[in-house]
Amino acid sequence: DKTINSYLDVWLGPRDPRVKGWLLLENYSPTFIFSMLYLLIVWLGPKYMRNKQPFSCRGILVVYNLGLTLLSLYMFYELVTGVWEGGYNFFCQDTHSGGEADMKIIRVLWWYYFSKLIEFMDTFFFILRKNNHQITVLHVYHHATMLNIWWFVMNWVPCGHSYFGATLNSFIHVLMYSYYGLSAVPAMRPYLWWKKYITQGQLTQFVLTIFQTSCGVVWPCAFPQGWLYFQISYMISLIILFTNFYIQTYNKKASSRRKEYQNGSTATVNGYTNSFSSLENNVKQRKQRKD
Repeated sequence: DKTINSYLDVWLGPRDPRVKGWLLLENYSPTFIFSMLYLLIVWLGPKYMRNKQPFSCRGILVVYNLGLTLLSLYMFYELVTGVWEGGYNFFCQDTHSGGEADMKIIRVLWWYYFSKLIEFMDTFFFILRKNNHQITVLHVYHHATMLNIWWFVMNWVPCGHSYFGATLNSFIHVLMYSYYGLSAVPAMRPYLWWKKYITQGQLTQFVLTIFQTSCGVVWPCAFPQGWLYFQISYMISLIILFTNFYIQTYNKKASSRRKEYQNGSTATVNGYTNSFSSLENNVKQRKQRKD
């Protein structure tokens, strides 16, 4: 820990003393180890579950997603009120001019950092339920990097201009985890229509964060410029990955549905099941079982 800390201090300069001694922030090793364990489970978990029955996890999923919804709502509220109380400047806000509001922001952003560790459970639930198709490069990249990035943010720039992305992300997570919590209840699934718009909201969040971060570059203040350039770069990587996800998930599926409808090969048209097609499929399946 001492060796790693000394290297980090040489590379990045002195840390913010206001977070000294806070849980998980003193040394980088725990955050790094948690991240490596996460990647190890992502690699080994599906192999372990290959020949096992998937777990339902329905009850714990409802509780888990409700908990993260409430935590995200709390963080969003506290960040908005903290920014208002500190009179934060949208274009560029340094880390030491907000008075007591800065400490409020720092305390909330620690919970934001810690929530990234909790969110590793998103992937673990996919593994236990054998939803391996949802463990994409985007999913793993986003989860594995966020915890590490926010460890550094909390140690060097734990308030000021760092507030904006976390505020937007907390709001998006209120919508996202409420959706996931409701989708864990089968009776609610027919009424959930806003998944597509959550992804659109995430893309909008990245674009707005780039715009707000760029303001700090154009109209600089005492906030370190290197962090601003890093955040812009990271947001661009997320835009590329999320755009690809959006195209693969929604645009291509919509296109394939239109082709199936035109060819008359789909069994479901305008929400009504073609009973003759279903009956024919059932007869074929029964014949195959007899054989």
